[in-house]
Amino acid sequence: MKETVIIAGFGGQGVLSMGKILAYAGIVQNFEVSWMPAYGPEMRGGTANVTVILSDKAISSPIAGEFDTAVILNQQSMDKFESKVKPGGVLIYDTNGITRHPERTDIEVYAMDATEEAARRDMARMFNTMVLGGYLAVRPVVKIESIVEGLRKSLPERAWKLIPANEKALATGAELIRKVR
Repeated sequence: MKETVIIAGFGGQGVLSMGKILAYAGIVQNFEVSWMPAYGPEMRGGTANVTVILSDKAISSPIAGEFDTAVILNQQSMDKFESKVKPGGVLIYDTNGITRHPERTDIEVYAMDATEEAARRDMARMFNTMVLGGYLAVRPVVKIESIVEGLRKSLPERAWKLIPANEKALATGAELIRKVR
């Protein structure tokens, strides 16, 4: 098993945190893991992305030219990464701010209204966990229990009280995601 995923959006959306939680979950399950963040100098509000590779074999390079899955959270990222999904791969996107929807027909496309739903449910701080829940509903590469352990490893101990709300956000994301084609 090998999953190469890119998560991309604006700084402040929790892109890097999503990748870190996913990477920790892979470690918990004894996978070989690579976590490689990339972001502009602006940080919050600038573009950010993270490549995570999970594998049951050694990973030869953390750099990927194409991806099994792309999780897209803004139009700039859609424009940049849609073409880099492997044929037969998966593209998941949050509909907020997307003006040009995915056009490829050789990949599976899923959409989520995560920004809208997170605001409606007063879960804006859990937006990224909601998106992660949608991703795992489509690509269950790690167990939810491992994600919860990943949250414990990535959140400071004072924030562990938010883990039950994050678990709810994971479940909500799994309910929200829908196949477009």
